[in-house]
Amino acid sequence: MVVLGIETTCDETAAALVERHADGTGAILSNIVLSQIEEHAPFGGVVPEIAARAHVEALDQLIERALYDAAIPLEEIDAVAAAAGPGLIGGVIVGLTTAKAIALVLNKPLIAVNHLEAHALTARLTGVAPFPYCLFLASGGHTQIVAVLGVGNYVRLGTTLDDAIGEAFDKTAKMLGLPYPGGPQVEIQAEHGNSLRFKLPRPLARRDSADFSLSGLKTAVRLEAERIAPLSPQDVADLCASFQHAICDIVMDRLTMGLAYFLTHYGKPTALVAAGGVAANQSVRRALNIIALEAGAKLVVPPPHLCTDNGAMIAWAGAERLALGLIDDLGASPLARWPLDTVKHTPQPRSEPPR
Repeated sequence: MVVLGIETTCDETAAALVERHADGTGAILSNIVLSQIEEHAPFGGVVPEIAARAHVEALDQLIERALYDAAIPLEEIDAVAAAAGPGLIGGVIVGLTTAKAIALVLNKPLIAVNHLEAHALTARLTGVAPFPYCLFLASGGHTQIVAVLGVGNYVRLGTTLDDAIGEAFDKTAKMLGLPYPGGPQVEIQAEHGNSLRFKLPRPLARRDSADFSLSGLKTAVRLEAERIAPLSPQDVADLCASFQHAICDIVMDRLTMGLAYFLTHYGKPTALVAAGGVAANQSVRRALNIIALEAGAKLVVPPPHLCTDNGAMIAWAGAERLALGLIDDLGASPLARWPLDTVKHTPQPRSEPPR
């Protein structure tokens, strides 16, 4: 089956076509992502109204290009999937409404995909990842440890009590005067810094839970920056290195607890899977490697371009659900909030009767 996937939950407009084979393996036929970094850079962060308008202007052309690259006419797709949330509601509406229009005109199945479920299932597109596995999802808006027991069967083992890891990276970068997007800039600066210069906290370390807390770490970076201001380039590099080192320690500590909980309740996971934009950070990846080795689990991390938001992950999640007969009707609602552990092994209930 061939599924068209549409992603518009934040500041990437994306469309892709993915094929799911009868044996459960997949192939990306096309994957087009248009970044809005230039539009949001002057504001130091994503402006929801600008993002939604950019999705409206670009989405039709991106779908057309994705179809062209895959050499598949629109009429020959088997289904259309769109991220229905969680995300910036204006952008979610754009993508889901477009998918509904295509499904209606072509009389094709519609799959309203949870954006987090798409991240959770990407490892099954790029490699062998049988259920159950332990997912570490870390992005600008989400930080979770999840037991992935099957399609539509997720148990949240830990989450952030305040900031997401990606959000902490971006806010730290902004405090230190680094350009947007901040996460990659912190990583670049950290390469030239002394990670031991500043003694930053590791919130919730060794606590008997798998939850995260990042606000205290972010505050500690701000206090150190204020204490030694004005900052030299080396000060910035050292602060970034110390911050990133603390993040890696926190990830290792929290995942140790999460994997222990997984083992107790669900047995040994087939893999430790990392997803989300933070998984593209090489220092974080090294920390994940250490944790996986200690746990005796295989580490599965999709390629960097599939860790960040993209249409292929939406198309693949749609294909996984379609293979189980899990489709949605045109009453599927766009959702700003949609926790992953509320996604069920059933179609999303319609919000209103079909007209």
